[in-house]
Amino acid sequence: MNTCMERLKNGIITENPTFVMMLGMCPTLAVTSSAINGLGMGLTTTVVLALSNIFISLLRKVIPDKVRIPAFIVIVASFVTIIQLLLKAYLPFLDSALGVYIPLIVVNCIILGRAEAYASKNPVLASAFDGLGMGLGFTFGLTCIGICREILGAGAIFGKEFIPDDFHITFFVLAPGAFLVLAFLTAIQNKLKLPSATNTGTDDSLSCGGNCASCVGASCVANKGIIEAERTAAKAAKAQAAKEAAARAKAAKEAKAAQEAAEKKED
Repeated sequence: MNTCMERLKNGIITENPTFVMMLGMCPTLAVTSSAINGLGMGLTTTVVLALSNIFISLLRKVIPDKVRIPAFIVIVASFVTIIQLLLKAYLPFLDSALGVYIPLIVVNCIILGRAEAYASKNPVLASAFDGLGMGLGFTFGLTCIGICREILGAGAIFGKEFIPDDFHITFFVLAPGAFLVLAFLTAIQNKLKLPSATNTGTDDSLSCGGNCASCVGASCVANKGIIEAERTAAKAAKAQAAKEAAARAKAAKEAKAAQEAAEKKED
């Protein structure tokens, strides 16, 4: 049960798909013009994630390694089709609002990523909680962005208007508003030192230093080989210096022992 709780916490907080791993940005920015759209998209993805993780975990020893990705896609596509038909039947307004982004769940990198990284290598229960945690984390991220955009752009929350029309900032319900709201929320994360893909901390174990906020993309990639070579050379030099110091200490010890032996012989 501890493992299951860890998987939930990992998906919602530690590796939140939206705010920490920055995955699934296409639906995140496209459908979050309102809180209900964000919540609907998140819950739909959660159901697909949990069910696909369960089935992939059940079949992990049966699916041949060479065709695992096509097999994962078939399983995910089956559940997406079922969910889409249910939405059309019982929640047509949500199906209409989400549009093409429901079938595109099939190729959502979060779902295929969890299938490949976790469900295909772990037991059913843990995989189910992993999918549930990631899905709830995704839902939380989309709903937060949707709430912010709806309040600022439409003066409402979940369709309940409470700000007069004169104070609506229509910009925030348009496409550029999604980028701006995501940027503001990420800035708040950094200010509060919460887990984030853009925190400015450094990590000496990474060739780039781990400072994502100051990353300049291609130049970091180009310099990676040079940095790694310098670190390898530094480690080799340190190891050689330690080896030489040990050799000198050993020689000094042997010389001292020989001197003591010679003095005893003279006595």
